[in-house]
Amino acid sequence: MQLGMIGLGRMGADLVRRLMHHGHSCVVHDIQPSAIAALQQEGAPGAASLDQMMSLLKPPRILWLMVPAAAVEAVLADLWPRLAPGDIVIDGGNSYYRDDMRRSVELGARGVHFIDVGTSGGIAGLARGYCLTIGGEEDVVVYLTPLFTALASTTDGVAKPKPDGIGRTMDLDAPTAESGYLYCGLSGAGHFVKMIHNGIEYGMMAAYSEGLNILKCANIGAQQHVADAEVTPLPHPEYYQYTFNLADIAEVWRHGSVIDSWLLGKVAEVLRTDPELAQFAGHVSDSGEGRWSIEAAIDEAVPAPVLSAALYARFSSRGQSVFADQLLSAMRHAFGGHMDLAAPATPREA
Repeated sequence: MQLGMIGLGRMGADLVRRLMHHGHSCVVHDIQPSAIAALQQEGAPGAASLDQMMSLLKPPRILWLMVPAAAVEAVLADLWPRLAPGDIVIDGGNSYYRDDMRRSVELGARGVHFIDVGTSGGIAGLARGYCLTIGGEEDVVVYLTPLFTALASTTDGVAKPKPDGIGRTMDLDAPTAESGYLYCGLSGAGHFVKMIHNGIEYGMMAAYSEGLNILKCANIGAQQHVADAEVTPLPHPEYYQYTFNLADIAEVWRHGSVIDSWLLGKVAEVLRTDPELAQFAGHVSDSGEGRWSIEAAIDEAVPAPVLSAALYARFSSRGQSVFADQLLSAMRHAFGGHMDLAAPATPREA
C-alpha cells in the first residue's frame, strides 16, 4: 500500500522504515528538511510541502500523522482544504480520545475517514514490531490491515516471539491481538486503550524506581548519624548494612522472576552503563496520558491510587512540590521553633 507519513521524529521515521521493509510505499514529510533527506537516502520519496505530498499520493490517499498531540489540530487545519472524499487520515500519536471523536465527525462530514491508532513500542519498535490499538470505522480498519500487520508482525508475518513461559492465548475474540494489533471499537477507542496503557506504564516505572531506590539506600546503617532532635534516629542500623549492585539485581530479576518485563531489561541496561545515573537530572515529564487516565477513572468512579501517585511523583520531580515543602518547613518553625535549613545544592542540582 501507499501512504504519506507526516512527522518523522523518533517514531515516525522508524514506522516508515518498517513499512518500507515490508514492501509498502511511503511519501514522507516533516517540518525539518533534514528528516526528509534522511529517509530519501533510504528510498522514500520526500515532499517538502503538503501540496507536494498530496500530488505524489494516489487517491484515495492514506495520510498517517505521527506528530505530538498538541500539533495535530494545526496539521489537520493545513490538510483540510487538500482532503477529498474517500481519503483516510490516521493519527498514530498520543492524542486525547475525545479529540478523536470530534475530528472523526468533522472529517466524516466531508467523506474523509479518521482512524486513531495507539502506537506503543518506542525506539525498539523498528526491530521488535509495534503494539497497535485501533479505533474507527471497522471496514476502513480492515482495508488498512496490510499496514497494521507490517508494523506489528515479524518479518515472516507470524506472531512476535513470546517471553519464556508464555504460550499462545487460546480462544481470543480477536486473534490479531496475538500479532500485536487490535481493533478496539469506534472512533477514539484505540487512543482510549493506549491512554490507559500509558497510565499503567507510569505506575510500573514508579514501582521499579521506588523499589530500586530502597535497595540503593540499604546501607544507611553503615553511615555516620549525628544525634539530632530534628531527625528520627535509625533504631536498628545493623539491619541496614547492605551495599547492593543494582544492575545485577535488575538483571537477575529478568530471569524467571514474576516482575520480569521488557521495561526491566531497559532498567538493567541503563544501570550497567551508568550506575549513578549521572546523565539524568531526575526531571520526569508527562505527555498527558497519565492525567487523562485519572480523569477517566474519576468519571467512572474507579479507584486508581497507584496511577495517581505515579503521576503526582512526576509533578514532584519537576519541582512542583518545592513551595509546599517550604511551607511545611515554615509551619514547623512557626509552631515549634524547628529550623529545617536548606540543603546545599549537589553537583547534579547546581
